[in-house]
Amino acid sequence: MTDIAQDMPWLLRAWQTVQSRVAEDRLPHALILVGECGVGKRSWAEAVGGLLLCDQPLGREAGQPIACGRCKQCELLAAASHPDIRIYAPEKSRMVKVDQVRALSSFAVASPQVAHHKVAIIDRADQLNINAANALLKTLEEPLPDVTLILLQESGRPVLPTIRSRCQTLTVPVPGNSEANQWLLTRVKNLPEDTQPSADVLAKALMLAGNAPRLALDYATGDFIGLRDTALDRFKDFMKSRIPVGEAAKAFKSMGLEDTLWLFETWAADLARLIVGGGARDADAADMLGFLAKTTPGWRAHELLDMVKESRAAGVYNASPELEASRLLIAWQKLMPVKRPAA
Repeated sequence: MTDIAQDMPWLLRAWQTVQSRVAEDRLPHALILVGECGVGKRSWAEAVGGLLLCDQPLGREAGQPIACGRCKQCELLAAASHPDIRIYAPEKSRMVKVDQVRALSSFAVASPQVAHHKVAIIDRADQLNINAANALLKTLEEPLPDVTLILLQESGRPVLPTIRSRCQTLTVPVPGNSEANQWLLTRVKNLPEDTQPSADVLAKALMLAGNAPRLALDYATGDFIGLRDTALDRFKDFMKSRIPVGEAAKAFKSMGLEDTLWLFETWAADLARLIVGGGARDADAADMLGFLAKTTPGWRAHELLDMVKESRAAGVYNASPELEASRLLIAWQKLMPVKRPAA
């Protein structure tokens, strides 16, 4: 089986930490892996699960075990049909619900079905609602020797301190542009020739994804870039009072709530960086944001970031992307300098 760190070198440090803990038989019962969206956290977690379930890990003597890829456990994992690994992720509500965590708890206390161990992965542990978080806490407080919990957390999204304190935390960095680009090029080469994105599209996808390779791949092969470009154009038109807020908000509605909030969050973070003399991540919005940075105090940019957090919390209750976009657009337009009447 291919070592996950060969495929995604930026995962190497976190992967080697787990390998060493497994070789020394001192892996904690619960791990939190923190990283930006699209850096491969889910792939890393599944690779760890494969290592823990494998009957005959290779390389134990060298202290760097990897799953063999040949035993019954590895074959079941390759077929995505292993009963002793479970993945729990947000559903339609965008949250991990208490019923899912209760199912995890039942899975944790049951005996393994075909392996000697069990692995439960919570993708987006930062999206646990309060009842789910409390239910998970009970499972973490009573660890079992034959189960490992792996919690995945996006950078900047909080996890309850009581949960974090019961887990070992590892962090995954975002790769550099060259490394991310190489990974992206390798992936798109496997696509049919007539669907392969151009070099310009790949560069733009990486820029928008902040070099997070998997997210950039989604952007390059999906419709996000086109939707985002339209939304940016409408945003600029609205800021210059060329169109009403309702017309501008419609462009964001087609993106969905999460992508809309991510876009506004990126722009607000760029504005904050520009105010203190830094650079903008979104090169296409840099001119407009740079203009605003000349007259906007830093606290206003952070106020915009707080508004995004409020909108994201409202998303739990199926908030309207169009309404949330309208609210944020109006707040942004208030940053525009007021023209003084001619003397």
